[in-house]
Amino acid sequence: MMARSVYLPEWSKVSTNRLLRSVYEWMMIGLLVSGFSALATAHSPFMLHLLFGNPWTIWILIFVELALVVALSAGIDKMDVSTARVLFILFSIIDGMTLSSIFLVFTETSIASAFFISALTFGVMSLYGYFSDADLSSWGTILIAGLIGVIIAMVINFFLHSPTLEWWIDIIGVIIFVGLTAYDTQKIKQMGEELAGGDPKAINRAAIVGALALYLDFINLFIMFLDIFGNRRE
Repeated sequence: MMARSVYLPEWSKVSTNRLLRSVYEWMMIGLLVSGFSALATAHSPFMLHLLFGNPWTIWILIFVELALVVALSAGIDKMDVSTARVLFILFSIIDGMTLSSIFLVFTETSIASAFFISALTFGVMSLYGYFSDADLSSWGTILIAGLIGVIIAMVINFFLHSPTLEWWIDIIGVIIFVGLTAYDTQKIKQMGEELAGGDPKAINRAAIVGALALYLDFINLFIMFLDIFGNRRE
């Protein structure tokens, strides 16, 4: 079997690097926005009462998050770049609000430790996805199938409240999102090669979609690491 060529024309490398740089910049912006949103919500009695005083509020926010993800993923080609950026920031704010409960459940030391572990794991796997000569496209179907299984298990455990099942969900979830980090990074790299010399607006749109994918990979890794290793407040 012939090895996949790693040579790219110079203009293709420039486009790929530009896209990846923009992806990571927007991902970091999203994480910072979510972090500030979560902290502000956690330290506001009014916001906490608004979010958790009524069980329907949090479900509405989760539904809005899902709608924003679908809108960005499915409608990005027809969307203005500025609109895509606003929707991504809005998603980050709402996601931060829903994540604010971690400050009520876990100690700050646990949150910081889980964030560091997640950042290290994410960084290693993202580098692997970028530099690996292996074709990771075959991972996609397996990882998505595993993710669907994890979501189904989470729904079931919502009613069972089984600590053992929750532990296995977190372990399998970590494995899935570790794989998705490498897979998504390579996919974004390939997207940059395909967009080389193309419309700058298309690259900017792709950057938002890529940032959203990696943001979701990181956040889910963080939540699952926190659930596994985090110390809960007494």
